[in-house]
Amino acid sequence: MMLQRLWPAALLAFASAALAAPPTNVKAVYDVYKDGLHVFTANETFERSESKYKAVSEQTPVGLVALFLRTRARVSSSGTVTAIGLRPDQFDYGRLDDASKSVSARFDWDARLLRMSFDGRTETAALAAGTQDRLSVMYQFMFTPVERLRDLAFPMTSNGKKIENYRYQLAGEETLDTPLGKLKTLHLVKQRENGDNGVEIWLSTENNLFPVKLLISENDGSRFEQLITRLETR
Repeated sequence: MMLQRLWPAALLAFASAALAAPPTNVKAVYDVYKDGLHVFTANETFERSESKYKAVSEQTPVGLVALFLRTRARVSSSGTVTAIGLRPDQFDYGRLDDASKSVSARFDWDARLLRMSFDGRTETAALAAGTQDRLSVMYQFMFTPVERLRDLAFPMTSNGKKIENYRYQLAGEETLDTPLGKLKTLHLVKQRENGDNGVEIWLSTENNLFPVKLLISENDGSRFEQLITRLETR
């Protein structure tokens, strides 16, 4: 992994010039590692037609982990494509091995409420403009002007049970070695507050700012890494 040190203004101008219109269809596969051990494969699809979109991520255990951990999860986000990108209407998380773990969140934009259902109960939270869910945000980068990546802030529900504020800053440009070859990326780092997990995201400037690597550092020292292994867009 090679770090290219460029002034932010030059970096963003270069990246902006390289971007094309966001694709209408995406198929992506990621390998997910916990502390260096390959534990899951995530298969994702994204489709948009006129003013609507739908994204789905299915996670399946692999290798020896699959012998002991049979959890399979499906996450989906659907909503509207606006002039400034994706506006989620529905977020769902489902465990194929345990329906009681399912979570559903409806974005009621008229009432400005997120209506959440989980653990046999329903709750609401105030819904601010620009709120994303954990899946929609990964595709929202394709619609985000490059200059906003210097300092990017937005509310998000990561689990469908609450809304938190996220803020990312641009750390620089990096060339990553991936199963797809060397990819030029913009590296974003979450600005942490007390008790927050660390999050870093690498966006491919050659693929419409699509996330090709995600790193989560939890407070207990665990590290989760998600790395792209396949990407098709049209």
